[in-house]
Amino acid sequence: MNKFSRYVGLDTHKATIAVAVAGARGGKPCYYGEIANTPDEVRKLVKKLCPDGELLSFCYEAGPCGYEIYRQISQLGHLCSVVAPSLIPSKPGDRVKTDRRDSEKLCRLDRAGELTPVWVPDQEQEAMRDLTRAREDMKGLERVTKQRLNAFLLRYARIYETGKSRWTQTHFRWLEGLKFDIAVQQIVFQEYADAVKQAEARVVGLEKEMQRALENWILAPVVEALMALRGVKLITAMTIMAELGDITRFDSPRQLMSFLGLVPSETSSGATRRRGGITKTGNGHVRRVLIESAWSYRFPARKTAHLQRQAEQCSSEVQTIAWKAQKRLCGRYTHLLKRGKLKVQVCPAIARELVGFIWAIACEVMNKHVVSAR
Repeated sequence: MNKFSRYVGLDTHKATIAVAVAGARGGKPCYYGEIANTPDEVRKLVKKLCPDGELLSFCYEAGPCGYEIYRQISQLGHLCSVVAPSLIPSKPGDRVKTDRRDSEKLCRLDRAGELTPVWVPDQEQEAMRDLTRAREDMKGLERVTKQRLNAFLLRYARIYETGKSRWTQTHFRWLEGLKFDIAVQQIVFQEYADAVKQAEARVVGLEKEMQRALENWILAPVVEALMALRGVKLITAMTIMAELGDITRFDSPRQLMSFLGLVPSETSSGATRRRGGITKTGNGHVRRVLIESAWSYRFPARKTAHLQRQAEQCSSEVQTIAWKAQKRLCGRYTHLLKRGKLKVQVCPAIARELVGFIWAIACEVMNKHVVSAR
């Protein structure tokens, strides 16, 4: 016997929510109508749909509206699922899409058990995710402002030819000495230069906030343990844990690799089996930082002073896993290059194997520290 009396599909938008209801015993879903996307209207909807206190199952697609509806419905004592939009079954020949149809489709598929819910972070976890993503956004803006300044200088043959790195103190001193014949050009140059400095200041400020937030975060022991791995520092470790949260919910490293879109795509039919590039599904933020970390394994395995100091702050089990990871991945990187693989193919392969060591370290630390803290 089904434990839910009704299944409710919600097609959420900024101002409205389209609602459809399906009975637990089958039958065609019934379109309830549209309500305003406000906490009061959601509360009234729940009360009308279960006047006798029956248990309801709600679902809606993950999107820009976030998880506030999920949290409100859960607090009211009902089940609510946030569904992965890319995994919702669809009919290729169905070319009509409306809010009504979407809501009816959601409650029908929820009743059939064909929807895949996403993991919903708690408020603290979501705040850390917002912080790491904000730093990533500011880093992107910094990169764009630097490109615009470089393009402006190139148009007027102002080229930094000292052979040293850009965006250092020496480079900024060189920028301060540049002069243009027309006053308007000097103003434009100064605005570009100031924009670069402001963008850098925002990135530095957010990185300091990340360091402060880490001190009181329940996942801080896991972040510190992941930094024992080569190529994984504060930004990378916090991004991984802020996006993934409780890694122990993945039953195996392969499941986590698939979630991050680092496994090969495949198109097979009959006796034909073809494999392509990585699927690139799932969380792109974690996939990006992992592929960046994979570049560090192009050098021979070595315990540098920095890595040794960081590893000494962790348990012996974590140190063993980190050193095993470095030996394995450095050798794997060289082996794939000798086989003729391109570097852009080698790095995703190394990142995929790095996920396995991250999963092992996270499970080791969470079982000892995080679980006991809770």
